Amino acid sequence: MRSVVNFQVIGFVIMVVSTATIGCDGCKKRDVGTGGAVPTEEPSEPVEPLPELSELDLDMRKVVLGRRLYHDARLSGDGTVSCATCHSLDHGGAEPRAVSVGIGGQLGPINSPTVLNSRYNFRQFWDGRAADLREQAAGPIENPAEMGHSFVELIPQLKENSTYTTAFQEAYGSEITKELVLDAIATYEESLLTPSPFDAYLRGDKDAISAEAKAGYATFKEVGCTACHSGMLLGGQMFQRLGVIKDYFKERGTEITPADLGRYNVTQEDDDRHLFKVPTLRNVALTSPYLHDGSVETLEEAIRIMGTYQLGKDLDASQVAHIKAFLESLTGELPPHAREPEAAAAAAHPREMRARPAGREQNSRPTKG
Repeated sequence: MRSVVNFQVIGFVIMVVSTATIGCDGCKKRDVGTGGAVPTEEPSEPVEPLPELSELDLDMRKVVLGRRLYHDARLSGDGTVSCATCHSLDHGGAEPRAVSVGIGGQLGPINSPTVLNSRYNFRQFWDGRAADLREQAAGPIENPAEMGHSFVELIPQLKENSTYTTAFQEAYGSEITKELVLDAIATYEESLLTPSPFDAYLRGDKDAISAEAKAGYATFKEVGCTACHSGMLLGGQMFQRLGVIKDYFKERGTEITPADLGRYNVTQEDDDRHLFKVPTLRNVALTSPYLHDGSVETLEEAIRIMGTYQLGKDLDASQVAHIKAFLESLTGELPPHAREPEAAAAAAHPREMRARPAGREQNSRPTKG
């Protein structure tokens, strides 16, 4: 059973904590069993630091295999699109476009969310239709408008590659199967933690972020942003209606699309119209354009829109600047293993690699063997 957050309860808690008065009638907490128990007491800080990568129990053989699959365009029907095409490591794990572009140049209906730190989302996709990263990974591969392949055809193709057959035997002690392909990709994605200066600040290093970022964090809490953007991801733990206080879609002035219906597309319940999974704010300075429709180009504009439609507040220039500085302190570093070796070398020595073809990381197609 889904737990619905009562408007009056949320309003009371926020007023006590920060004097903010946000409406949260469209807010739904994490489902029981998908993301852990909802805490009964407020933590001392609404935001928690990410764990260190060393704290995770990761099999690096599976991580490296998943990395290869994630960047391999052979997972698409025409060999032009990889997972990294829409979830680029060079763009905060998201994409620099309003909507995704699939095989044959097909335009998708929605902006791709970041894959970084996504292991801590309570569900996956904007509408929460996937329970975990393994279920999520299966969707784009067989979606005809995205990667347009089928596992019936893909698995034999991968088995023709001796590098893959050896890697699956070493990582899993098994031949290649659909389930193991998805597990490898998900294991790689689970390893993409990006600790930031703000994490160091939360752990006690008070000089890790600027005075403006500290003021921004205080403002972020005071105006009520933490009602939805809290926890380890500063989001990712509930569904929320876009347009809690004012009608975002009416004032956007464009036709309502199926993607705009959000969670309703999964549940077919009228109360779920325009509900979306609250996005993480980690690395948000890198992931423009913003919102599910990719309609917002700048971080400043996104902050103002959230103030207006979610909080009922007209944030002034100083508040926007401070919150932006805080959000920029959430930009983290990719783990050393995140990129394929050649891409990592290009990132570390861009001048030496300048003559190499651009975009190879996203659409590389290794030769057989």
